[in-house]
Amino acid sequence: MGEKVFMKGNEALGEAAVRSGCRLFFGYPITPASELAEYMAYRLPQVGGVFIQAESEVAASNMIYGAGAAGKYAMTASSSPGISLMQEAISYMAGAEVPAVIINLIRGGPGLGDIQPAQSDYFQAVKGGGHGDYRNLVYAPSTLQEAVDIMPLLFQNAFKYRMLAMMVVDGLVGQMMEAVEFKYDIDPDSIPVPDWALSGKKMHGGTKNVNTSLELDPNKLAAHNFKLFEKYQKVYENERMFEAFELEESDIDVMIVAYGTAARIIKTAVKNLRAKGYKVGLFRPITLWPFPDKELKEYAQKTEHVLTVEMSMGQLIEDVKLSIFDPNKKYHLMPYPGGIVPTPKEVEDKVIEILKGGAK
Repeated sequence: MGEKVFMKGNEALGEAAVRSGCRLFFGYPITPASELAEYMAYRLPQVGGVFIQAESEVAASNMIYGAGAAGKYAMTASSSPGISLMQEAISYMAGAEVPAVIINLIRGGPGLGDIQPAQSDYFQAVKGGGHGDYRNLVYAPSTLQEAVDIMPLLFQNAFKYRMLAMMVVDGLVGQMMEAVEFKYDIDPDSIPVPDWALSGKKMHGGTKNVNTSLELDPNKLAAHNFKLFEKYQKVYENERMFEAFELEESDIDVMIVAYGTAARIIKTAVKNLRAKGYKVGLFRPITLWPFPDKELKEYAQKTEHVLTVEMSMGQLIEDVKLSIFDPNKKYHLMPYPGGIVPTPKEVEDKVIEILKGGAK
């Protein structure tokens, strides 16, 4: 701890999980996430952990379901098509209130798509993805250091709220190399076994816990859904995270909204535009759910123009419009689908075009 280490993104994410107290990883290789599984296969045996290469993403997701139900920190990592295969288990885990961590290194789609970085799994992550009424905690760091810093929070909040926590980063984050500092090293033996865990009768005074998402009585199932959404409301109230970059003035020419790698690139565009005299700032959601809607609405009062830049065809912008909920604002979108990454120059040109009245 305390020293920076030059690491590839996927390997740094794996090391962060280990230092967060995770000792169980179940996964199936898929580009651009495979190095994370490879790293865990190497690293976990060194610390007394267990790595299993499952026969499929379906199997891996059900393995973390079992480990989470036993009250253990467990995780898997995959990329877009693999996350699609995990949706049934994710919904089951939501219904059974089983915590676990999933990392999605998003690649271009739909379908098999390509292996380039994208943000087109936004809807899948924040709107559910699987069947039924439920929510996942969704974190979207924009740098590798931020991803490393957030990792313990994924496990801790997953268990605090008994729900699945997901980190969504595009494939670029997993493939790049950066200097990172690990500021923590959590002993898994210091993590208490939850009282709801399936850990045997001896742990619970001679009685056994039962964990299921099955409820055939519609009234009882409805009551369970209301209970879940009371919990989600607490998550919404307590866990919203965001960054406001260069938004201090009372009036802003253009407010850009973006997350992840796109937001990181846009910071350069903001600096360049400000050097030219334009009052431009960035609002960056760090939690995609709970979405920082109140904070976004407050900052949007400072501007007429809201520009959403996303590496997808326009998914984030829906939550932007719903959050601000002001028809008098002028909303603009720069979509980058299919694995294309925006450049600062393109964003700068778009902002200038908006302010000159040429953009729709």
